[in-house]
Amino acid sequence: MTQETMTALTAIADEISTCTKCALHTGRTNTVPGAGDPNADILFIGEGPGFHEDKQGLPFVGRSGDYLNYLLEKIGLNREEVFITNVVKCRPPNNRDPLPDEIVACKAYLDRQIALIDPLVIATLGRFSMARYFPNARISQIHGQPRYDERRAYFPLYHPAAALRNPKLRHDMEADFRHLLEVMHEMRDKRNAATESPPIEAEHDDPEEPPQQLKLF
Repeated sequence: MTQETMTALTAIADEISTCTKCALHTGRTNTVPGAGDPNADILFIGEGPGFHEDKQGLPFVGRSGDYLNYLLEKIGLNREEVFITNVVKCRPPNNRDPLPDEIVACKAYLDRQIALIDPLVIATLGRFSMARYFPNARISQIHGQPRYDERRAYFPLYHPAAALRNPKLRHDMEADFRHLLEVMHEMRDKRNAATESPPIEAEHDDPEEPPQQLKLF
């Protein structure tokens, strides 16, 4: 299944590379579709590529990426074990916030990536990806508090850039990442339990009823 998923994700990346659905395509150097394990248990969704991401075509490769790598290492993971993408696949000018129409233009790509990867946890990095699953919420109030559906958990996190700007948030970020790992294991157990077939009970005679002799006539 890994190869099939990778092939499908590559096809989406190829579509993104020629996308002209919004004005962001006019200023890009490279599209940034996402990168990581096609069968990842955790899918991180950020906001949009920055300067370094636009140059390399990879998500989170600047200072925010270094801090994200550090947070992953703190819980025993690395970039190759997760999948990282953004709500928009091209860099907004001067690293401004993505606009609503730009997010809408990329939504189908992101939806298809999520469906293919089928992660246990979707971890949002920042308010624009958070808004997909926690509309009108404030990250300062809900960070580290997952929401569940039948298939996965949605886990809101501060954007790494916010913690770099405000070192006071780093304690919360590290605590939230530890909780993220716990939620991932919890969801794995739930999925495994859901896929286990209930035991089939063998048919047997009721011990309280004596056997009845068949009547031939």
